[in-house]
Amino acid sequence: MAVDRVDSSSHSDPTSFSPEELQELQRRFGVHGPQPPLARLFTKGVDQFTPLRNHTVTRLQSLQPVIQQQSRRTGLNPMLLAAILFDEMQHAKPGEDHPLAAHSGLFSTHGPAQLGLSEMEKQGLLRPNASAEEIQEARNQLLDPDRNVEMLAGKMIRLLKLLERDVSETKNVSRSHQHAKTVATLAYLHNGKLDYPARILRYMQDPELHGLVYGRQRKPVSPLI
Repeated sequence: MAVDRVDSSSHSDPTSFSPEELQELQRRFGVHGPQPPLARLFTKGVDQFTPLRNHTVTRLQSLQPVIQQQSRRTGLNPMLLAAILFDEMQHAKPGEDHPLAAHSGLFSTHGPAQLGLSEMEKQGLLRPNASAEEIQEARNQLLDPDRNVEMLAGKMIRLLKLLERDVSETKNVSRSHQHAKTVATLAYLHNGKLDYPARILRYMQDPELHGLVYGRQRKPVSPLI
């Protein structure tokens, strides 16, 4: 059965997908596989750029209330939402969230979670034959950070239902292989690149992001004290 292949626990690494799993995900969801080596190298370099990380953490901190709100609403692990948001904001293209660029159609995804009009259609938030005015309003919603996070949570719930998995399986990723595999699959389906699930699972364990999401960040101590 497709679900069993997708969620197989035969591998010790939850981010490792068998050829059969990848084929099934491709058939059902149209995801598109490995990231080119040059793109992986660029991503790794971006991740190590400290000023960019600090800027992304600051942006993510402003989304903490809505992350917690959507976690309570859906039952999703808030760290899953935070990890996806952190990665997508970290690797966002310059200028893509400027309203003029967004409405020009130059970019296909928008907002902190990098969602597109197609996801709004899948969630029943936009008609397939939407008018120009409806598409403009839809893009405005994607550009609204709080609404964007709400739609990211909606996407995770939508995918969980298709995978026939419970929302509780986003919780205990550090101790349960099955939960980690579920999250890795969600991450892969969100982004479509094979290196993405490992990054998401790593960010979910990041102490700084944990402190931010759960409100336990400490202010730096002055070196003069």
